[in-house]
Amino acid sequence: MQKLLKFAFPIMVGNLLQQLYNIVDTLIVGRYLGENALAAVGSAYTLMVFITSIIIGLCMGSSAFFSIQFGAKDQNRLEKGIFTAFVMIGVVALILNIFVYAAMSGILIFLRVPQEVISLMREYLIWIFAGILAVFVYNFVASLLRAVGNSLVPLLFLGASAIVNIVLDILFIRVFQWGVAGAAVATVIAQYLSGAGIALYYFTKYPQLKVAKDNRRWDRQILKELTGLSALTCLQQSIMNFGILMVQGLVNSFGPMVMAAFAAAVKIDSFAYAPVQDFGNAFSTYVAQNYGARKIDRIRKGMKDAVLGAFLFCLIISVLVVGFGDRLMGLFLSEESVEVIAIGTGYLRIEGAFYFGIGLLFLFYGYYRAVHRPEISVLLTVISLGTRVVLAYALSSVEWIGVTGIWMSVPIGWILADLTGMWYYWKYRKDSLG
Repeated sequence: MQKLLKFAFPIMVGNLLQQLYNIVDTLIVGRYLGENALAAVGSAYTLMVFITSIIIGLCMGSSAFFSIQFGAKDQNRLEKGIFTAFVMIGVVALILNIFVYAAMSGILIFLRVPQEVISLMREYLIWIFAGILAVFVYNFVASLLRAVGNSLVPLLFLGASAIVNIVLDILFIRVFQWGVAGAAVATVIAQYLSGAGIALYYFTKYPQLKVAKDNRRWDRQILKELTGLSALTCLQQSIMNFGILMVQGLVNSFGPMVMAAFAAAVKIDSFAYAPVQDFGNAFSTYVAQNYGARKIDRIRKGMKDAVLGAFLFCLIISVLVVGFGDRLMGLFLSEESVEVIAIGTGYLRIEGAFYFGIGLLFLFYGYYRAVHRPEISVLLTVISLGTRVVLAYALSSVEWIGVTGIWMSVPIGWILADLTGMWYYWKYRKDSLG
């Protein structure tokens, strides 16, 4: 447990930092621009997460290829891989960027954005979509640096970006009074600064990773390998975030107050369980190393310790979120927004009571990736998100349940996926561990 926590800690800090920056961003919008602006920015954020998850999934898969070639000391394949991956992901990012601008009106209709919010959301999206290419550059270089053992520098640039974003948010929203456009411009500037900064660091400090002229060519075999490594990761990320996007569309149909409550509550929710998500990623590395060394007993012992550790952490977080949900919501909204705070508090009390469900699910994701069963991780994601989407639409249509049905669907999805993961673990434990 001590080794697991020590390894997970830097990853947790990075993720919490990113979540904190998102929270502060949302807090400033909610406090100074009001409920409708908070609803617009929150709904737009869900859309951006879905779009960027495709890019991030491809970068994560490419990182595995970079690690393999770096470990094998195959400089030519590493350089060809860097070039091929950069072109491949860059083209995908550019296509996505063109698509979202061209299809913006259709996207707003698909998300069922109410009239009171639609103009604000359109204004925010026009600016925030300009940052997609910056997201690509940062995540590509960050994945490359992590692949060769440098996880600190991406964290530092992320931290600097978060600070710049918060300062610019206050300047553009409070001083210049640019409204939601100011929030978007602040984020885009921070994204480009972090992307340009980490790229400059890479070119300056890692001359050995620069792509030689002879290796700047398209390699179909390497492209096939990159695609194979990225496909399931990208698919899992996309399924997860598309499911959330569909839920966002349903939330939007209930009007600006529910949208605003959901925007704030989701930020609190994500921050609360972020550490256990990163613990699941650290656990995956632990299992993978022991799986490679055929130390099966250590995997089984690690599973018991990890489950116990996740349970204790989630128990503490559940008590805090359930007990102080109204006060946490009050951070994002003024005292006059009584109904919005009440709606968000209801969400947090339902989700918060079942955090161990998502904690266990993250452990299963990590475990099945590590023992070469990534398809099971995808299956669990489909079960969790599929259940959430279907039940959200079904339960919320019942008059006496209403929007509470959307909140109830989430832990039900977690639990069903957990039961599936447990069944597969016990039934095929000998096959998967050898």
